[in-house]
Amino acid sequence: MEMLHITTQNPAVQSICAKDPKLKQLISLIGDIDIPLRTDYLSSIVRSMIGQQISVNAASAIYARLLDLLGGHITVDGLIMTSKEELREVGLTMRKAEYVKDLADKIVNRDLDLHHIAAYDDDAILQQLIHVKGIGKWTAEMFLILSLGRPDVLAVDDIGIQRAAQWLYGVEKSERRQLLIEKSPLWAPERSIASHYLWEAIHVGFVQDFKSLEELIEMRNKRK
Repeated sequence: MEMLHITTQNPAVQSICAKDPKLKQLISLIGDIDIPLRTDYLSSIVRSMIGQQISVNAASAIYARLLDLLGGHITVDGLIMTSKEELREVGLTMRKAEYVKDLADKIVNRDLDLHHIAAYDDDAILQQLIHVKGIGKWTAEMFLILSLGRPDVLAVDDIGIQRAAQWLYGVEKSERRQLLIEKSPLWAPERSIASHYLWEAIHVGFVQDFKSLEELIEMRNKRK
């Protein structure tokens, strides 16, 4: 499994810390992080399609059944040969079955070049992906960050990133998306680092367990 290693000594991390004291505090508390990259690009996109607007558990169950249906590995040929009705039987909605079929068709017709996609710049990849039914800007941004490990992507519409930013900067829910828009140029060209650390604040329980960054720091200091 290919891993993306982000260390606090990385010059890019140091740069973002110098620009944003609040984010620097969060990064100092979390430390180094490792992110497993989803390097099977087709499976990554299919899984994102399945996961739209349903729970993580439900998406995982449907994805597992799809893998069984396709013999343990998602391939373009497998998707082409599988009918929409068979896709429905493993739990996909008719719309998502159409999305998956369109994805396979776009690859076969070379409208989407997954084989060479890593060679394109971010904007070219976004344009290729959003022409596939069922892939919007958020799904394309997740692909850039989590499959290709691109360094400068901030998905301002990601709910997890919004929640963590709301917690870290102490803003209202209605303000959190605009906050990210305003922070975006400040964090460039290391915006993916900000994304990963905001996600990590949720993964390690900071956002759920503490009302604020200040409360977290206070509790840490009391334990020393």
